[in-house]
Amino acid sequence: MPSLPSDPGPILAIASRSGRIESWHRGSLAVWHADELLFALGDVASPVFCRSAVKPLQALPFFDRGLDQKFALGPAEIALLCASHDGTNRHVEIVRGLLQRGGFGEDLLGCGPHAPLDPKARVQLIQLGKEPLRVHNNCSGKHAGFLHLAAACGDSLYEYLDPLCQSQREVNDAVALMAAVSAPVAVGVDGCGAPTFLLPLSALARSFAKLANPTGLSAVRAKACSSILDAAGREPVLLAGERRFCTALLRSLPGRMFAKNGAEGVYAVALAPDARRTLCPGGVGIAIKIDDGMERGYQPVIVDLLLRLGVFSAGLPAGLQSFHVQPVLNTRGVQLGDLRCAFDWNAVLGHA
Repeated sequence: MPSLPSDPGPILAIASRSGRIESWHRGSLAVWHADELLFALGDVASPVFCRSAVKPLQALPFFDRGLDQKFALGPAEIALLCASHDGTNRHVEIVRGLLQRGGFGEDLLGCGPHAPLDPKARVQLIQLGKEPLRVHNNCSGKHAGFLHLAAACGDSLYEYLDPLCQSQREVNDAVALMAAVSAPVAVGVDGCGAPTFLLPLSALARSFAKLANPTGLSAVRAKACSSILDAAGREPVLLAGERRFCTALLRSLPGRMFAKNGAEGVYAVALAPDARRTLCPGGVGIAIKIDDGMERGYQPVIVDLLLRLGVFSAGLPAGLQSFHVQPVLNTRGVQLGDLRCAFDWNAVLGHA
């Protein structure tokens, strides 16, 4: 049996009920600014499975080979390449369009089917008496991009998820370069069947800082990073879904932020350079891992940190308020407490 961490991370978020702390979430967090690790909480050196948080990095070889220009992709398609989407009709339609551009059948998708994450889309399927398909899988956009990359590399389309095939080696190299770690990066198998990367949180944060500010990368790679940020800002719902945390964040800073969840409590944020920010005006990368794997544990922490960094000069956007302090309600809708960030940023950022 794998060993448990010897030193649990600090408490980052707490949930209260009737005036008492009921539960809490421990975790680790890394913030990379410009060319250095600005600060770290907990263990940011031990590798963690990044899961879907690295999807924008996995999409980069698609651009390296000029496939975005070959197929004249717009913001909607680019957002879907990086998405963990809700499986709505629009999501499915765009994924199918990506597949059709390469003449690929849906049966080639290596991800299994699951019900749409969007409640309305899920109910609609049930009412129509239809079973979920592979295109409903939240990772189907990434897989469609992988199929195009495999075809461009001459790989077998039936083995495009093999970590040793040419296309996946190019993906691995792209992740390694962005994270500034040695290639090949160690991988496991993600829930969708694709390789998932083991990286320290510090390296994940560094890769997102580079995504936000691709200075020093090749012209093609730098343009790809800019295209991904632009697409996410233009089509935030396609990257996630209407009620999702990623969507709310992207709407708060369109074109200047990329925010991406991963399973088991992983989240990463890229902030483009902005001289108006109180702290860290250069490119910023943030990576967090909640020890217990719950996404609610990172949501208030990310929003609180962004506030502390001066990202929202006009105050917290309305769309993020429900993620910042999350009410704990009973079945009658009466608020009994809340979930909020518990960390004092002055301990690492001072009073600036």
